[in-house]
Amino acid sequence: MVKRNPNLAKLQSGYLFPEIEKRKKEFISKNPNAKIISLGIGDTTEPITPRIVKGLSKAVSDLGTKEGYGGYGAEQGLSELREKIAAKLYNGLIQGNEVFVSDGAKPDTGRLQVLFGNKVTIAVQDPSYPVYVDSSVILGQTGNYNEKSTNFDGIEYMKCNPQNDFFPDLANTKRTDLIFFCNPNNPTGAVATKEQLQQLVDFARKNKSIIIYDSAYSQFISDENLPRSIYEVEGAKDVAIEISSFSKSIGFTGVRLGLTIIPNQLKYEDGTQVRKDWNRIMTTIFNGASNIVQHGGLAALDNAGLKEMKQTVSYYLENARIIRKTLEKLGYEIYGGVNSPYIWTRIPGKNSWKAFEEILNQAHIVTTPGVGFGPSGEGFIRFSAFGHREDIKEAVKRIEEHLK
Repeated sequence: MVKRNPNLAKLQSGYLFPEIEKRKKEFISKNPNAKIISLGIGDTTEPITPRIVKGLSKAVSDLGTKEGYGGYGAEQGLSELREKIAAKLYNGLIQGNEVFVSDGAKPDTGRLQVLFGNKVTIAVQDPSYPVYVDSSVILGQTGNYNEKSTNFDGIEYMKCNPQNDFFPDLANTKRTDLIFFCNPNNPTGAVATKEQLQQLVDFARKNKSIIIYDSAYSQFISDENLPRSIYEVEGAKDVAIEISSFSKSIGFTGVRLGLTIIPNQLKYEDGTQVRKDWNRIMTTIFNGASNIVQHGGLAALDNAGLKEMKQTVSYYLENARIIRKTLEKLGYEIYGGVNSPYIWTRIPGKNSWKAFEEILNQAHIVTTPGVGFGPSGEGFIRFSAFGHREDIKEAVKRIEEHLK
């Protein structure tokens, strides 16, 4: 018989969110009448806005006509959409041919692992989105799981905690080939300043590393002094790939549309363009994002669509403000939730899973245990601001009642 991929056996238990869903179902089976409010997984709840629906609908209708029908599209994405992303989301900082449209930032993270192969070394923020570590483990970039350190051997974990303002101590960070950096950060909600990102870029340039910069939540940055893209930093095009997503800003979590930017000047040690190899990966193992969805993206980037996007983002940021205000009133140690849809909270005297269980059992609210994002997340809980306003208001009432 064929042997199992040994790297899959290295993964620790289940992926975080399926494990949360499993525990939620177990609770419901014992408490069938409980009304669960989910502030855990970062899934959007508000309807797709009219302008974007119109773009999607027209694309569907056109497929029903001889003149409007189209089959396979360019794997890199519609040229019009690539150019519009460069102009509208990046204000001309990058060129359209540097944009590759996809089905999401998460799938692109996995494809990037394929691009670089299993011989590269990696660094990740700790805590960070689990896919960075898990996809690296699956591909065989790491050693075994170390129970003593609760880390994978071979991964450089960059601790990000309140003591260092959630920005890694680069002076004591080992050199790696790839550096995964999420900003605004999932799960902590921390947002790096331009000065901090300049430090990161300078560090990568010095070490001849490549930054994989995840800006999936960039549209939630409302402070004009904070950069939305790594390319606002000098020298970033020499060392950084940026991945992003339409999932949270316009409600495309189930529709699927993302992008990856590979600057033309980003090169390997031998002078080959990284973009050239990424183009080969995309045209080999990806058939392109749905043409229908891409037309929804085009609608999102015209003036009316951008206005609707801003309204959607503002709705979730107001949810975050409501949650923060309640936790502050109760005296909890909290971070994030200002330029980010996530609130990061320490639960005194409890580990993350214990706190998760108590909040679920007492308040009937699903959160996300911080330890699921890395060892430095132990003792923290992540609250998501994605939810209907009436559910958010009910949730904070329960929090006030049960988490005093």
